[in-house]
Amino acid sequence: MADTGEDSQTRRPEAAPAAAPARGGPPVAPPAEPRRLPLPPDREPPGSAPPLNSGFREAYALLVDLRGSPKTWIALSLALGVLAVIVLNMIGQVRLNTWQGDFFNAIEKKDLAAVGRQLLFFLPIAGALLCLVVAQTWMHEMLKVRIRATVTRRLLDMWLAPQRAYRLGVTSALGVNPDQRMQEDVRHLAELTADLGIGFVHHVLLLGTFVGVLWVLSSGIAIPVGGGEAVVIPGYMVWAALLYAGAGSWLAWRIGRPLIRLHVERYEKEAEFRFGLVRVSESAEAVALYRGERDERGYIDKTFEGVLGAMRRVVFAIARLTWITSGYGWIAIVVPTVVALPGYFYGGLTLGGLMMVIGAFNQVQQALRWFVDNYAKIADWRASLHRVVIFDEAMKALDDEEQLETRIETGPHPEGRLAFRNVSVLLADGRVLIKEANTEIGPGARVLIVGESGSGKSTLFRAVAGLWPWGSGTILLPPREQMMFLPQKPYLPLGTLRAALAYPSAPDAFATEALCAVLERVRLAEFAPMLDREERWDRLLSMGEQQRLAFARLLLQKPRWVFLDEATAALDDENQAQVMSIFDDELKDATLISIGHRAGLERYHTRTLELAEAHGEKLALRTRDPARPKSRLFRRLRTMLPGRARKSEGGA
Repeated sequence: MADTGEDSQTRRPEAAPAAAPARGGPPVAPPAEPRRLPLPPDREPPGSAPPLNSGFREAYALLVDLRGSPKTWIALSLALGVLAVIVLNMIGQVRLNTWQGDFFNAIEKKDLAAVGRQLLFFLPIAGALLCLVVAQTWMHEMLKVRIRATVTRRLLDMWLAPQRAYRLGVTSALGVNPDQRMQEDVRHLAELTADLGIGFVHHVLLLGTFVGVLWVLSSGIAIPVGGGEAVVIPGYMVWAALLYAGAGSWLAWRIGRPLIRLHVERYEKEAEFRFGLVRVSESAEAVALYRGERDERGYIDKTFEGVLGAMRRVVFAIARLTWITSGYGWIAIVVPTVVALPGYFYGGLTLGGLMMVIGAFNQVQQALRWFVDNYAKIADWRASLHRVVIFDEAMKALDDEEQLETRIETGPHPEGRLAFRNVSVLLADGRVLIKEANTEIGPGARVLIVGESGSGKSTLFRAVAGLWPWGSGTILLPPREQMMFLPQKPYLPLGTLRAALAYPSAPDAFATEALCAVLERVRLAEFAPMLDREERWDRLLSMGEQQRLAFARLLLQKPRWVFLDEATAALDDENQAQVMSIFDDELKDATLISIGHRAGLERYHTRTLELAEAHGEKLALRTRDPARPKSRLFRRLRTMLPGRARKSEGGA
């Protein structure tokens, strides 16, 4: 391994105090405030209501994103099929309304034979309408399935793009509970979109169908004005329906407007409660060992009280809205009769004509009252749409970071080496960890990266892996297919032990004999008979066993470059020696780059890359020979240097 250039320096994560002027020299300028990098933020603070005029914009943005999704045509076909059925249903409803007038006229004339004929006419009309309703119901429910499948797959494609789930969790609060947004919020959005969308189209067509009928039927209604005179108002019943529906819609909007904000708040509280439950479930052993059940119960009770409080506020808001919606419905029972009675008493309306007018008025009124009846659902839909769209936008904002000038660039090294070219590593909020580091590591090297806790070792590890773009400079890498990273906590996928051992390859990528051999090599032979057993292996295996399983993966994958981040922290000395001997035998030609604090790790490495401190506020990246032991007196003197503070040797 060769050093290129001088030792590079970086600012510590804590804000450094202004430097004092040196004796006899010019004053030193205080360090500049680090520039914050642009991050994908939450667009609104928690619990805030989305802008009322942004619903169509957000819906349009989501539709544009879904435009290129596979099988979107199925959802469009179902929507068009529902539209066709609704049109046919409207035609049937008009025919049913005409039949209703003929039927009541026959009753008024006491014509029993005509009543019988009308009943026979009713049977095919009712049968056709029944078939249309069944077809509409089937397509309606299938449309919910397709909408959910399309939106969920779109979000999954974005979330599980390389490194995006990690970066979202690091940079945005939206990454805390993505499961809630992709499962519950998308399900709710799909169901409400289908229900409200089909309902809206149905009522618009219903209005267009019956408003003309009602206008014509209104011509027979005369309004007495005194003196024996009567006035015929064109479209009298239509204007009455519009006035009544307009008043009800305005009241519903006025009273129900807070529901949007309350639903957003409720879903956030539900997500916090669910996160708390999952957190305790995943950490049940640690909670039990600390006997922390009471503390965890206190936290869960607090979050659950937040859920109940949000639900109570929603309940009170819905109850206030119900005064309008239910009162509107009850009054609508008598409104058409009262409005049309002058035509029956003073005009030429027969009883059958009156019933036709009332039926047409009810159909128009049913169409116009859609907003009143569905305002609570609209508010709920608006809240779900908002949560899904801001999650989608947060992930798209991560793509914008790819275009930032101030980011760590990675690329292939022409000679297959690992090189740092003026690399500065920043925290996500813009504070500097490492500044302008320069070094190069060649194939076959055995390098141990050491440094104090918080000096940026693990962050440098993530930058090499491409997970941490915040900073500047260039990292030149060996071929990606020759690299393998082992974090302190290995990832074990759900499923069989065979799948966990072969990961990231397919479970059937390696022969059973090879799997058993590598298990025996890392002293896990007792698990060989369980290769095809499905368990939660991340819970069944101890952390030490999981780390040994990760080394077994190395034997299967045979990478040329291996990066370890505290990968033996849970192993005793004997098991650490067992797994590290892999680099003396099976992987003796591999390059090894390790981060660790364990005593004895240096014997497995030939060089050390140290993130060392200078002048109390800077970090320097340099190499030193690990074979040169330092006395206890030297170490004590080193801790007494200005700015040097003793720190626990925790994780990087």
